[in-house]
Amino acid sequence: MKLELDLSFLYGSTILPECILIVCLIIILILDLISEERDTSSLYFISLMGLLISIGLLLFQWNEKPIISFSGNFQTNSFNRIFRLLIALCSLLCIPLSVEYIRRTKMPMTEFIIFVITATIGGMFLCGANDLITIFVALECLSLCSYLLSGYTKKDVRSNEAVMKYLLMGGISSSILAYGFSWLYGLSGGETQLQEVINGLINTRMYNSSGAFIGLICIIVGIGFKLSLVPFHQWTPDVYEGSPTPVVAFLSVAPKVAGLALVTRIFNILFPFSLDQWHFILEILAISSMILGNSVAITQTSMKRMLAYSSISQIGYLMIGIIAGDHNGYASMMIYLLFYIFTNLGTFACIILFGLRTGTDNIRDYGGLFIKDPLLTLSFALCLLSLGGIPPLSGFFGKLYLFWCGWEAGLYLLVFVGLFTSIISVYYYLKIVKLLITKESEEMTAYIQTYVSSPLPSLSKSSIEVGLIVCVIVSTSLGVLMNPINTIVQNTFISSHFISN
Repeated sequence: MKLELDLSFLYGSTILPECILIVCLIIILILDLISEERDTSSLYFISLMGLLISIGLLLFQWNEKPIISFSGNFQTNSFNRIFRLLIALCSLLCIPLSVEYIRRTKMPMTEFIIFVITATIGGMFLCGANDLITIFVALECLSLCSYLLSGYTKKDVRSNEAVMKYLLMGGISSSILAYGFSWLYGLSGGETQLQEVINGLINTRMYNSSGAFIGLICIIVGIGFKLSLVPFHQWTPDVYEGSPTPVVAFLSVAPKVAGLALVTRIFNILFPFSLDQWHFILEILAISSMILGNSVAITQTSMKRMLAYSSISQIGYLMIGIIAGDHNGYASMMIYLLFYIFTNLGTFACIILFGLRTGTDNIRDYGGLFIKDPLLTLSFALCLLSLGGIPPLSGFFGKLYLFWCGWEAGLYLLVFVGLFTSIISVYYYLKIVKLLITKESEEMTAYIQTYVSSPLPSLSKSSIEVGLIVCVIVSTSLGVLMNPINTIVQNTFISSHFISN
């Protein structure tokens, strides 16, 4: 590991992708202030270009050596570059899904883009944060923007209720997380950098103390809320149902990527002597999430609430890779996360399109959609089946590799529960697919009877439909590239050595 001791401005290349997004934020604010007419197309273009440049820079820096910069507060290596790239990719896909929705609902576009990009910056900084204070500030940057986005439709009672629950429970979880950090700070002798904290715990012989265990529990609770792990998931269904659908799409992927990056790094660095403890706790949370998420999803009548419980179960699957604790486990987690981003956003793109055309997200109102809009029905069915892990879609290959790595690591109970609950998920996904294509015309709801789909030539004019096509193509075909993707990720772990940092 290379530790730089030069002036801080020489570290610009380590956070250059984030700096590009900060510059975009400043440009968007200036343009919004000086322009008399609200030209949202230029703001949309600037945000997308900033995200594309950031992704390009991260790819360009892919093979650079690990660096700890800014007096040890930020770490750059190939491992966290993958997570930073995934967060930027989430925003790059979510913004096109949001533009038409924002225009039709007549909500301000500037503030929406600012909140999304600011949350992206916070998440990207969180992936490379190497200091307890930096971790907390970056996490709150992401969380505060998520609160503001969830309550963006201020005149909607459901949105107001969602943001209040989200804010109150988020504040409690942040307080618990800060309390856990304070235990580590005190037990380590006043250290805040991750490597120095574990060195301090070793020097003071407090790494196996009850105080360190309290800190571990508080950190798991704080991060478990951000990841929607059971039993810290209570906010998720209400926030998903009450928030604007594009916001839900963003919340379903970006905070989870950042949270998984934080879990992977902070537990391996700060608690290497407590592997059995936090592995056991995460196993219980993962099993609970898979069982409860899939079981309750069956009973839901709202499409967004159903996907809320589905996302709870999905984070349980992703925990298998982290608990496996080796390069194969982490690689399987990241590959499945990549597939999940495209598949989940494709599903939400279908819900956004249907909601804009009908004004409902009730599951029964989708009955017979195939008769009126075969293209949307096919896209929706492919995304749902990929979420369920049906071959030969990408979700099947990702889930198969994830379970295989868990089995090789000896996590037989987790894999068994994952397989059993996956069968449950296939049931309610197939139930929706059946509803889409088999409803008789005389049994259709008024929403479908008056449904008007856009003609095929207009696909290039709708950013939602373009984003949907991209997500569907990746969700159905990326699985065939499983081996090269796995090779790239495995080489990344070998070069970054993040587990031993």
